[in-house]
Amino acid sequence: MRTRTGTRVGQYTALLAYLVFLAFPFLWLISTAFKSPRELGSLHPTWIPEHPTLDNFRQAFDEQPLLHAAFNSLLAAAGAALVAVVIATPLAYVMARQRGPLTRAATGWVVVSQAFPLVLVIIPLFLVLKNLRLIDSLVGLILVYVVWALPFSLWMLAGYVRAVPAELEEAAAVDGAGRLRTLVSVVAPLLMPGIVATALFAFVTAWNEFFFALVLLKTSDKQTLPVVLTHFIGAEGVADLGPLAAAAFLATLPSLVVFAVIQRRITGGMLTGAVKN
Repeated sequence: MRTRTGTRVGQYTALLAYLVFLAFPFLWLISTAFKSPRELGSLHPTWIPEHPTLDNFRQAFDEQPLLHAAFNSLLAAAGAALVAVVIATPLAYVMARQRGPLTRAATGWVVVSQAFPLVLVIIPLFLVLKNLRLIDSLVGLILVYVVWALPFSLWMLAGYVRAVPAELEEAAAVDGAGRLRTLVSVVAPLLMPGIVATALFAFVTAWNEFFFALVLLKTSDKQTLPVVLTHFIGAEGVADLGPLAAAAFLATLPSLVVFAVIQRRITGGMLTGAVKN
């Protein structure tokens, strides 16, 4: 009993330490966003601002086109999420229902593709988009985000498809429903939570993405929010810390809100995908 209690205490202690490790940067970001220039330059920084101010937020909006960049990010993220889900849903159904060497190979490739570093694929992607004349284009960026989000979307949706009993489809076929009617009326409603969770996950991934947007977008009016945040760093590497923290805090909020809403569905999809029927 003592051993079990000690193990549980150790587990909770490790979990608490991990949560503190994850929360520290965000809490420090919030504190920095509301500090005055005098406090930011202090040799003895404090957690709680002594004289909270909104000047950093006003300066951030005055110096950079944050709203326009956020709109670009919204277009890229929403477009990528929509296209990824439309493509991944039927493919995930085939992967989950058709068992064979080809589907096992496809599943293995989906898993392996997640280990590819971004640097490995950026040059081929750049050359392909250059030939298609999609460099410095939100359409090209959306295509890249779709390709990058598809493997995880397929894996996640396949888990939801496996959770739908095949007997329901067989019962619908016995009642005279065709394949298309069965998919639309029986399978699709049961998959809707998984589709929503997958779409939102793809959206958040594209919203936070920086590397592809930095390489593929050249003109300032098409840059996304993560790229615009780098403009608060001067040519000599000196950051305008207060406005940068304020802008970064605002850019982080949509991701936090979305993850707070869908965390249970995302976890459920991952656990379902790990179960084999």
